[in-house]
Amino acid sequence: MNIASWNINSVRIRVDQVKDYLKKKKIDILVLQEIKTEDKNFPHEDFKKIGYHSYSFGQKSYNGVAIISKEELKVTTSEFKDPLGQSRCIAAEVSHNDKKFLLVSIYLPNGNPINTEKYDYKKKWMDVFEKYIVGKFKKNKNIIIAGDFNVIPSEEDVGNPGDWINDALFKLEIRKKFRSLLNLGFKDGFRLFNKEPKEYTFWDYQQGSWQRNKGLRIDHYLVSDSMIQDLKTIEIDKFTRDNERPSDHVPIRCVLT
Repeated sequence: MNIASWNINSVRIRVDQVKDYLKKKKIDILVLQEIKTEDKNFPHEDFKKIGYHSYSFGQKSYNGVAIISKEELKVTTSEFKDPLGQSRCIAAEVSHNDKKFLLVSIYLPNGNPINTEKYDYKKKWMDVFEKYIVGKFKKNKNIIIAGDFNVIPSEEDVGNPGDWINDALFKLEIRKKFRSLLNLGFKDGFRLFNKEPKEYTFWDYQQGSWQRNKGLRIDHYLVSDSMIQDLKTIEIDKFTRDNERPSDHVPIRCVLT
């Protein structure tokens, strides 16, 4: 099973890129972040025409998450209570082999600039999300959390860590909250397969960041311990960054055996 996660930075602008990616990588489930559209304007018909079901949880102009799947899924958008009522979390029950697992996709707040209400919102969001996952664990130990976390986990995940010490993506207290979530019983899935530094999922549009490989690893899969045996690999599909008018993120793809 191929499960991919992609911050698409406006699905309506890049719907053809999404369709091409689904076909090229034979994706079974794709979770999208930052779709930037209300549900009524989500391109459901485009995906239906190529054999996919789609589920969106959007809002006007900002944020928004979605799931695109070959099979029908039971999808929920209301169980996680966003502190500001924004559209940042969507979940689906997925059956694979003899196992059922919960796939949760998130678009975690950026939090910048620090010393503002945006940073306070990010911290509150992470606290509320951890409690949400604790509740989910009581019902099912099989959980995969995928999405744009807006968290740089370690110095290996950014080229110039000293420049990011006071950024909301790399602040120590944010990284501690990320580790607290891991400590519930998750592994950083990508790092189970790739220990190399400078493996990024995001490159800013400015200053030739893509060409110079000045990026960040902020899109992740947190895989519960009970699901590790089902993992075959997790890879970053960097080729999409060469698209015309690409997203500033690339997909990260999880393959289950």
